[in-house]
Amino acid sequence: MRRTARPLTGTALAVAVPAVAVAALAIAPAYGGEAVGRLKLSPADVVPGDEITVGTTACGPDGTATGDASAVGAGAFPLAPGTGQRPAGGRFEVPPSAQPGTYEIVATCAGSGRRVTGDLVVTLTGTRTGQQPTYPRGSVKTGVGGALGPDPVQTAAGVAALAVAAAGGTWLLHRRARGDGI
Repeated sequence: MRRTARPLTGTALAVAVPAVAVAALAIAPAYGGEAVGRLKLSPADVVPGDEITVGTTACGPDGTATGDASAVGAGAFPLAPGTGQRPAGGRFEVPPSAQPGTYEIVATCAGSGRRVTGDLVVTLTGTRTGQQPTYPRGSVKTGVGGALGPDPVQTAAGVAALAVAAAGGTWLLHRRARGDGI
């Protein structure tokens, strides 16, 4: 009797669990039912000092909004109503003191109080918008070699000193091998 009860119980559970899950999804309210659009950030990947353009269609064609970029240290900024097919938009600058990471930027629509969010990624690598990339240059102080520095005249003097020392050492070894003594 026991051997038949286990398979039947397992089968009943296998049928009941998906049905309960489907029923729970049908009854559960949608999270943030007001999420019509997202906050579009351009560019979304920035370095400190970049200017960000923000836009959203969630506030309607004539809607205004107040943006909040205090998570990254930029504070509040206004979003003006869009014209024609353009969304409400605004701008803010990422402060030079911003640390690398992902920050949530929020905008609240003036008429409806609807909140929309977007993610801003701050990195320390890359270039500021509209600038040419900078490449490293100069010497690296590793403690190995370069005792005279990167100056070509000093480097040439060091090479000459090494050549004189090598020639003198060779001459002394040659005299010693011939038995002339020192």
